[in-house]
Amino acid sequence: MLRGGVGFGGVSLAGFSVWAFGGKWLQSNLGEAGLYGVCSLVFLGSSGLLLHSLVQGQGPMLRFYKVFIPAFLAYAITWCAAWFLLRFGSGEWLGSLFGSLIFVAGLGWGFGNYRGFVRASVVLFGLHSAGYFLGGQSMRWISGTEGVALFEGASKAQISILAKLSWGLLYGLGFGAGIGYAFNILQREREAAPTASE
Repeated sequence: MLRGGVGFGGVSLAGFSVWAFGGKWLQSNLGEAGLYGVCSLVFLGSSGLLLHSLVQGQGPMLRFYKVFIPAFLAYAITWCAAWFLLRFGSGEWLGSLFGSLIFVAGLGWGFGNYRGFVRASVVLFGLHSAGYFLGGQSMRWISGTEGVALFEGASKAQISILAKLSWGLLYGLGFGAGIGYAFNILQREREAAPTASE
């Protein structure tokens, strides 16, 4: 969980940097869906570099991408669908719930094992939600009067970047810890499953 949290914290900072530094340009030229698409590509590209050690056995980088890419794409599509349909509040909660379920289902499919699915889904949903919503609160606090006072002397643009990156870091730490747990439990449960000869 620690490895997943720290690793995906870095991945998330990279992904949220796209929004923080180039969000306005991307949104005006590619639209909101285009912005989310570019962010997702950064998440996918950098994830293997920082998270491949979550996969047990030989050739972890290739095996990681083989399992992670379908699971993360399914998660991203599910989360975005809930967001675009329902927006703040219910869209975020339903995106977190169904995104977590579909992510763990994708990992289960990739590992050929669904033992531990319920435990992994519950933990991932809890940690993902905690990271996402605490990150949102952090962004609002830094952007508000108290945050502006704390970072006195920083420009509005600098505070906006810092606020967005704080969201990315907390989201990544929470989601990453859940990802680490899910990878561990699904691989461990597969190894513990009895074989046909037993």
